[in-house]
Amino acid sequence: MSFKDHFSTRSGDYAAYRPTYPPAVVDFLAGLCPAPGAALDVGCGTGQLSVLLAERFDRVIATDASPQQIGKAQPHARVEYRVAPAEQCGLPPASVDLVTAAQAAHWFDLPAFYEEVRRVGKPGAVLALITYGVVRADPEIDPTIQHFYKDVVGPYWPPERRHVEDGYRAFAFPFQELTAPVLAIEVSWRAADFTGYTETWSAVKEAEKALGREPIESFHRDLLEAWGDPERRRTIRFPLSFRVGRL
Repeated sequence: MSFKDHFSTRSGDYAAYRPTYPPAVVDFLAGLCPAPGAALDVGCGTGQLSVLLAERFDRVIATDASPQQIGKAQPHARVEYRVAPAEQCGLPPASVDLVTAAQAAHWFDLPAFYEEVRRVGKPGAVLALITYGVVRADPEIDPTIQHFYKDVVGPYWPPERRHVEDGYRAFAFPFQELTAPVLAIEVSWRAADFTGYTETWSAVKEAEKALGREPIESFHRDLLEAWGDPERRRTIRFPLSFRVGRL
């Protein structure tokens, strides 16, 4: 399975605008692990989760198949970034206590990835697949956002997007599954923060190729009209879904 690169051309936007996970995610995962030694964050992008893991684990190895993403990753003294595919991380056998894949597993060759997880995980280690679904916002702006997501760029989402929307429930998950708490990412964004975030969507990139910039700029205008004062901060919510298992 070849690496499907939907994000390298906008790695700077990805680093600037992708939301950060709440500390409760890392607290939950660290609490499941026998020891807070080493964590492997696969498909790490620009390190949104990697740097949070480093607050609870002695060492974090963060891998992504995109050199551009790794090049824009957030530095941290306990995070070692590597360019590597999810299915071949290059770590020694039985060397990590936790493997995470945040907003990334739908791009993987899952059977090969699971074999790699079994290889590098210590006995009793934990695997966590994490995804956030369709963004939700204040009632004044949510209809504009949902229209853009579904009707304007909807046809340009890659097929793998369906796994994000169903919270990875359709994935085969051959591990002892553990129950996760109900969590969400919540941010307080200005209008420019939100439009910057939409520029990281793979569907926006594909729609721009097919339709040009006008539908995207039209959405920006409609959103600003609904938003009101562009400096006003509004609550944006990303519900989180987990598949968590013990090796």
